[in-house]
Amino acid sequence: MSDLTLFLIASGVVLFTVLFVLWIGKINSKWITLILDWFPAILFAYVIPAAFTHLSGIDLSKVFLHDLSRSWIIPFTILTVMSALSFKQLKIVGVKPIIVFGMGSLVIATLPVLLVLVFGFFNPENTTLFIGNGYWKGLIPIVGGWIGGSTSQLVLKELAETPEAIFLSILVLDNILVNIWTILMFQFIKKSNRINKAWGIDSEFPIVEPPESKGKVSLRILNLVTIGTIIIVMILASLISMSFLMGVVVLSIIGLLLGNLNPLWNHKLVLKLAGFSIILIMAILGLKLNFSNLSLPINLIFLVLIWLILHFLTMLITARLLKTNIAWVAIGSMANLGGISTAPAVTSAYKKELMPHAIVLAILSMVTGTSWGMLTIYLFGLL
Repeated sequence: MSDLTLFLIASGVVLFTVLFVLWIGKINSKWITLILDWFPAILFAYVIPAAFTHLSGIDLSKVFLHDLSRSWIIPFTILTVMSALSFKQLKIVGVKPIIVFGMGSLVIATLPVLLVLVFGFFNPENTTLFIGNGYWKGLIPIVGGWIGGSTSQLVLKELAETPEAIFLSILVLDNILVNIWTILMFQFIKKSNRINKAWGIDSEFPIVEPPESKGKVSLRILNLVTIGTIIIVMILASLISMSFLMGVVVLSIIGLLLGNLNPLWNHKLVLKLAGFSIILIMAILGLKLNFSNLSLPINLIFLVLIWLILHFLTMLITARLLKTNIAWVAIGSMANLGGISTAPAVTSAYKKELMPHAIVLAILSMVTGTSWGMLTIYLFGLL
């Protein structure tokens, strides 16, 4: 087949996949909801193109769409995600909860390196597995997925050059663990007041409403300014010769500046744009996937379980030392691992008035995930 034919086939598969994911995510069905609880719609974006290439035998791993994704779609996603955070919103959370949350992120980013060293100390074969065979590259997307969500996960996959088979296996493992963890955090937050009482921690704290934007600017103007600015930034960025890593850093900084210095910035719109582009990136990545050798060593799974438990214990100890409400452990952990949908859901089981606070922490997690993952890559590079 010609390159043009392969490109058209790949584009058709990606278009179908994106439309399917958007459609199935809106279906109001008990059975569909049950399926999506354990196999999120976004995973279909990765699996459907892979299933097509596997069943058809057509190799779509080198079509132009992959270059387009790396050069335009991923940078666009980084810019929109980073511009979604408003520093003013952090005031509604408070310092102590942010410290608890930050300790959870720090452990997620640094602990895998220490665990690989410990595992290698007790059994040199583990060093060969993680370092020699490159399985450490599978841990990097976990850092991005836990702290930053799908955007960071995809960016860090590119930065760490994680093999496709390992990446899909990690996605499945990550999805199972996060779903189980969400159930556990639902139960933990309901019992947090008992722990507060046992440890002598005051469980009452003031509820601060999130700040509302002032002014009477129409939504149309906000959208035009936001979209227009994004287009201009993307065009200017394409004209400057930068490495992929440098592009990530520059667009992240620009995104933060736009989201905090531009009074006409529509934060809700950029979140929606980022969500759509994430599905698009996943669908394009799925074209590269080879279903052969989809498995993970038991030692890696064991390491990830220890990693997750120590993340929780660190946050718990930090909350006790700061004498802050233990409910923030569950909220902060889900803001790290679960993201913008599950964090407020878990929070609502404790106090609905705290849901805006959970959303702010989840957004903070989303915009810092790539940076934490880059730290993890750097630390692994020292081994």
